[in-house]
Amino acid sequence: GLSSGDRTALVDRLLADSGDAEQFFRRIRARFDAVHIEFPKIEVRYEDLTVDAYVHVGSRALPTIPNFICNMTEAFLRHLRIYRGGRMKLPILDNINGIIRPSRMTLLLGPPSSGKTTLLLALAGRLGPGLKMSGSITYNGHHLNEFVPQRTSAYVSQQDWHASEMTVRETLEFAGRCQGVGIKYDMLVELLRREKNAGIKPDEDLDVFMKALALEGRQTSLVAEYVMKILGLDICADTIVGDEMVKGISGGQKKRLTTGELLVGSARVLFMDEISTGLDSATTYQIIKYLRDSTHALDGTTIISLLQPAPETYELFDDVILISEGQIVYQGPREYAADFFAAMGFRCPERKNVADFLQEVLSKKDQQQYWCQYDYPYQFVSVTKFAEAFKTFVIGKRLHEDLDRPYNRKHNHPAALSTSNYGVKRLEILKSNFQWQRLLMKRNSFIYVFKFIQLLLVALITMTVFFRTTMHHDSVDDGIIYLGALYFAIVMILFNGFTEVSMLVAKLPVLYKHRDLHFYPPWAFTLPSWLLSIPTSLIESGMWTLVTYYVVGYDPQFTRFLGQFLLLFFLHQTSLALFRVMASLGRNMIVANTFGSFALLVVMILGGFIITKG
Repeated sequence: GLSSGDRTALVDRLLADSGDAEQFFRRIRARFDAVHIEFPKIEVRYEDLTVDAYVHVGSRALPTIPNFICNMTEAFLRHLRIYRGGRMKLPILDNINGIIRPSRMTLLLGPPSSGKTTLLLALAGRLGPGLKMSGSITYNGHHLNEFVPQRTSAYVSQQDWHASEMTVRETLEFAGRCQGVGIKYDMLVELLRREKNAGIKPDEDLDVFMKALALEGRQTSLVAEYVMKILGLDICADTIVGDEMVKGISGGQKKRLTTGELLVGSARVLFMDEISTGLDSATTYQIIKYLRDSTHALDGTTIISLLQPAPETYELFDDVILISEGQIVYQGPREYAADFFAAMGFRCPERKNVADFLQEVLSKKDQQQYWCQYDYPYQFVSVTKFAEAFKTFVIGKRLHEDLDRPYNRKHNHPAALSTSNYGVKRLEILKSNFQWQRLLMKRNSFIYVFKFIQLLLVALITMTVFFRTTMHHDSVDDGIIYLGALYFAIVMILFNGFTEVSMLVAKLPVLYKHRDLHFYPPWAFTLPSWLLSIPTSLIESGMWTLVTYYVVGYDPQFTRFLGQFLLLFFLHQTSLALFRVMASLGRNMIVANTFGSFALLVVMILGGFIITKG
């Protein structure tokens, strides 16, 4: 194993050649080419793709508690196919066709709400349950149900959800451990075998690096080191990510971390949604350039949607897909995009950024300024007309011909499509998750210590209130005092689990992100979080029983003492489970807190202590 200093030095040496990744990727590529090893390529096609959303309109769309309950009930009845629900149909993508080719960088352009995110989600096989899709999407001629699209491709979303208590390095290492090394290991074994047979002596640094990359799970820290260097995160490697409450890394660094989480994995197809939001143009350029170099050298498939790319960033792309109002207006090589619009009578001015021109020429208020056929009066050309005209344009015809020829499955590399649901073995996933949650618990230790002290103080107060030297067991009044002490213990232990709501709601977006990216199955999160809650339950119930049991004057037998301790322990576990369920059902602080308070009210009313005096 390499020490952390060695890792940093190695990455620095490898990237020092040309100050960037291009040379480095060329060297890797040259090694594989020398012994004729091909990288797996993936071609993504979509044909007659239509996506519709079903939404509530008017006051039914507001996030109120009655609406929340109605929506939950409706969803359940829809699942049972009893009631369809009165929702409106809203078309998002309108019967589109296209091909995203390997070894090429594709830019997805379009004005806001044109369907870019939906297209990327559909291609990544990650459309939400509220959307209805028709048409076909294939990777190398295989439909999405023939392999695991979430592991073959990676979708980088616009939101940056991260566990705020972890450092940048820990976040990347955890992502690397969960995703595994995929095909890198097998390819490296094959490379070394062929090099040995051919008598080729490899470059030493590169050799160390590639071996470390492919060692399953054990050396992910080198990949993390390398990705941090590329994305410029090495300056804040040991800074915590932070959130609204705790100061951490900046918004731009969070954005880069979101991208980095997937670059440490082994997905062959990258779908990146608005990754430039909150980044300056220089950083965006660096990230896109890195992605271009790796896509070209390692035959990846990359499609990136950007809102307003700078001219130099736009130049890095090979292909452009221009989408508006759910229709594809142009798709093909970047160089011919302006020519298509020139053929339609709209010219891009000399000093104008082409990417901006492409978006403005589709909008009603900006289109006229680009009209260049002065012999004819200007008339607004709608998106549908552009989309129709593209079919007769040279590039459009060529695309149509390519789509008519089905993909030859013989070209599909056996390692291209992932068929396993998760990147590493179950035990490995469980171990990573256990360490991750223990780390989060350690970082949040203040909350647990605070809860113990709070409970201890309340136990001391209870002890003084119900303090008895001798206790009679013959009158009803004495019975009520016992009941009071027990009831108070129950309410306090239950209340102490309430912090689970806020802690889990804060973590939920991160958990959903990990689940959607197939980092780990839900049980791998639930099991360690339950195991780690046992010590806190033992401490809390043990502390309460020790402080109050003999002073209140319960039965002095030790077995009865143990009985009460165990009952309180199970009660605390129930309380934690109850509040976790509420947090995951509510998914929102306000809804979850309302449910939580309601549950405590029910416990108080049915607790059996509110007895009439008679």
